[in-house]
Amino acid sequence: MFKIGEFSKLTQVSVRMLRYYEKAGLLKPAEIDHFTGYRYYTASQIPFLNKIVYLRDSGFTVAEIASALDNWREDILLTKLEEKKQEIRANIEAEKKKLAKLQMAEDGLLGQKEPLHYQIGIKSIPSYSVLSLRRIIPDYYAEGDLWMELAAFARKNNVEVSSETFSIYHDLEYKESDVDVELCALVKTSGKNTGPFTYRITEAVPLMAYTMVYGEFSNIAGAFASFADWLQKNDQYQMYGSSRQIVHRGPWNEDNPEQYLVEIQIPVSELV
Repeated sequence: MFKIGEFSKLTQVSVRMLRYYEKAGLLKPAEIDHFTGYRYYTASQIPFLNKIVYLRDSGFTVAEIASALDNWREDILLTKLEEKKQEIRANIEAEKKKLAKLQMAEDGLLGQKEPLHYQIGIKSIPSYSVLSLRRIIPDYYAEGDLWMELAAFARKNNVEVSSETFSIYHDLEYKESDVDVELCALVKTSGKNTGPFTYRITEAVPLMAYTMVYGEFSNIAGAFASFADWLQKNDQYQMYGSSRQIVHRGPWNEDNPEQYLVEIQIPVSELV
């Protein structure tokens, strides 16, 4: 048998980690001298330790490692590894979004961008015949994938859709997750509803406050701040219902983000 220091050298795992694995119940010494407290390990424990190290380096927590060791079958392990890959991918995307927001904050603090001013107008929106796809999505960034899904359905089923499209956000407040969004593409004729893809007539909106947002999508936040100022000054109007968004120029038809053009629409009612 080997003392803990010797076992550490032979396995290339620090004594600190060996003690941690023991405390966590993952790998106990083969024997502990009751008089000296010395811990001893055997060569037969090395393959088991290698499994622990492999799972640890794959991003598994102690609890997940313990569960995997208790069910060390190839099919179960492959499932757990795939789940861990999906978790890591999601974490990477979340960190990318945080990085983008940090860059936006840094740009604002350094004064690299002049404040944008948005002109708020009022117009009437008629009802439209549309092909609709409504779903709860993880966040607003996931809307692009939903548009690709709608486009793929239209191609597969030979649905002639107009280039005129818009999104309806059914949540009455800002949502950080689980966003209720409906994509609408104008159609001349209705077809058969299939799963989440439905044909319907959208509601007309007599009074729709709107503004145009030029440039990167990050400018949209400033547009909503302008809406707040406008509503504060024009208190004869009150916002209600579901807001809409039309991306006139975006990633699919414009390479330069500074040339993007988005229309934000908020329905309002006039107080009597």
